[in-house]
Amino acid sequence: MRIGAHIAQTNPLDSATARKAEVAQFFLGDPQGWKKPVVPEGAAAVRDAGVDVYIHAPYVLNVASTNNRIRIPSRKLLSQHLEAAASIGAKALIVHGGHLLKDDDPQIGYDNWRKVFERLDDCPIPIYIENTAGGDNAMARRFERIARLWETLDGVVDLESKVGFCLDTCHAHAAGEELIDAVDRIKSITGRIDLVHCNDSRDSFGSGADRHANLGNGEIDPELILTVVRAAGAPVVVETPSDGQAADIAWLRDNL
Repeated sequence: MRIGAHIAQTNPLDSATARKAEVAQFFLGDPQGWKKPVVPEGAAAVRDAGVDVYIHAPYVLNVASTNNRIRIPSRKLLSQHLEAAASIGAKALIVHGGHLLKDDDPQIGYDNWRKVFERLDDCPIPIYIENTAGGDNAMARRFERIARLWETLDGVVDLESKVGFCLDTCHAHAAGEELIDAVDRIKSITGRIDLVHCNDSRDSFGSGADRHANLGNGEIDPELILTVVRAAGAPVVVETPSDGQAADIAWLRDNL
């Protein structure tokens, strides 16, 4: 099991080395902006050093949206990030499931996700869809919504090579999904977990708040976090406050 962290895109190899990370996840630009991705200097060196690289798409990206002014630019930005991530040897691009307006029919969002793959000319690396913490009309907050998304994608896209799943422990906790059996429930839906975002939560169960804490410093029982990581059997990325990431990685290695 390879363990690492979400790190700054500036000098990514130095950051990975300082944390003794075997996995490095980072952005290719402003996570809250719509500009084209920019490959930082030294990004390919991370992979060449034997560290597995994952790229996280910007938070603004929402391919499920019914708003054309958001959905269409999101598809373009997604394609650009896929190409840029592939150019540095990234293993996958992580994308949040997105959300709709309160009164929108959720099926429209699932169908919009299907259209992403129907219209994508090239998918050089897999897209890992990540569960999210809040939003009453989110595509991937509750597990039953994730099931409907996978049902919509099944048969339209090669799920084995183009689509994966990223399980975030803080997001599941905040969404009101019990962690004790979360891995079994997700695997029964998607058949797989490709990456774990291993985060404690600053807020209580079901809060809907996406606020990460260092492991053992939040509201999630540390044993539950270990249970999820063991059961998932996937690479692990801590997206915790940066000054405690090295300790989080060391704690996982010691306790797993």
